[in-house]
Amino acid sequence: MKKSLLAVLTTCSITLLSANTSAQILSIASPPQGSVWNTMSNGIANVGRSKENINLVVQPYSGNRAMMDAVNQGLAEFAINDVNDAIVAAQGEADYKGKKRDHLRIALRISPQPIGIFVRKDAGINTIADLKGKRVASGWNAFPIGRPHMEAMLATGGLTWDDVQQVPVPDLIRAADNLSANRLDATYFAVGGPKVAEVDASVGGVTFLPVNADQAALDAVLKIRPAFYFSEIKPAPHLVGIDKTINMLTWDNVLVVNDKVSDEQVYQMVKAILENKDALVQLYPGFKTLAINTPNKNYPGIQYHPGAIRYFKEKGLWQE
Repeated sequence: MKKSLLAVLTTCSITLLSANTSAQILSIASPPQGSVWNTMSNGIANVGRSKENINLVVQPYSGNRAMMDAVNQGLAEFAINDVNDAIVAAQGEADYKGKKRDHLRIALRISPQPIGIFVRKDAGINTIADLKGKRVASGWNAFPIGRPHMEAMLATGGLTWDDVQQVPVPDLIRAADNLSANRLDATYFAVGGPKVAEVDASVGGVTFLPVNADQAALDAVLKIRPAFYFSEIKPAPHLVGIDKTINMLTWDNVLVVNDKVSDEQVYQMVKAILENKDALVQLYPGFKTLAINTPNKNYPGIQYHPGAIRYFKEKGLWQE
C-alpha cells in the first residue's frame, strides 16, 4: 500500500513539474533578425512549442554581451552563443573583464559553426592576405564578439588590425549593409546566415575567403580564444558564398542557460532539441549539423547545468 501511494505521489510530482514547465514562459535571448542565432532560436522556439509544449519566446538583443548579461541576470533563460564567448563571460575576461557572469551554464552543444570573411565576387580579393590595405569591418561595439572573430581570421593570413583600413561598425547586420553599399570591402558572418543571401542578391554575388588551416594558424587563433578550430566546408544550396570546398574558422554553438532555471526545464529543453532534429531542419537547414551524438564537450572554464547532465547520462551521451 505504501509503495502504491509512493508511486502515485511520484507520478503526480512529475506531472506537476511537466505542467509547470509548459505553463511558464521561457525566453531565448538572440541577436537581431537576419542572424544565424536568431534564425536558430526561432526554430528551437517553434519546435519547443509545437512538439514538446514548452512555452518559448525569442527576445532580440543588440549582441552577444547584452545576451549574456540578460541570461546571467535572469532576464532571459537561454541564449545561443559561441562557446568561446560563454567561457570568457563566465570567467569575467576579455569583453567581460571585471565581473564574472557567475550564473551562466551550458545546457547543450548544438552544432559546429563555421564563420568567414566574405567579399564581393568581383572585388579581386581571393585570400585573407589580400585584405592588406582594404576596408575591413571593425569596432563591433554592439557585437563585441566580432572583434576576436575577425582578429582570429586575419591572423590566419598573417595580418593584424594594423594591416587593414579599419571601418567601425556596430554589429553584423549593419556591417553587411555597409558591404552592400560599397562602404566596406570585407566583413564576416556565420556561414548559412540569411543576411549573406540578401547581400549576395543585392551586389551580384559574394564569396567567403578560405583560411589557412596549418599548425601555425591554429596556434595563432588559439591565442585569441581557447575553443577555436578549423573545419572543411563544402558547397550546399543554403550556404551562399561557398562555391568550392574551403577551410573555415569554426567554433561550437552552445545553448547557454541561467543556473537558476530548474533541472526539469533544462532537461525538457535539451530533449526538445535533440529529439526533433528533422523538424528543426525543415525550419532551418543549418540544423543538419545538430550534434545529436556529441551534445557535450569538456570545455574549460564553464560548467554544464545539472538538468542537461541528467539527460545526457540517461541517454548514455555524457562525457566526463
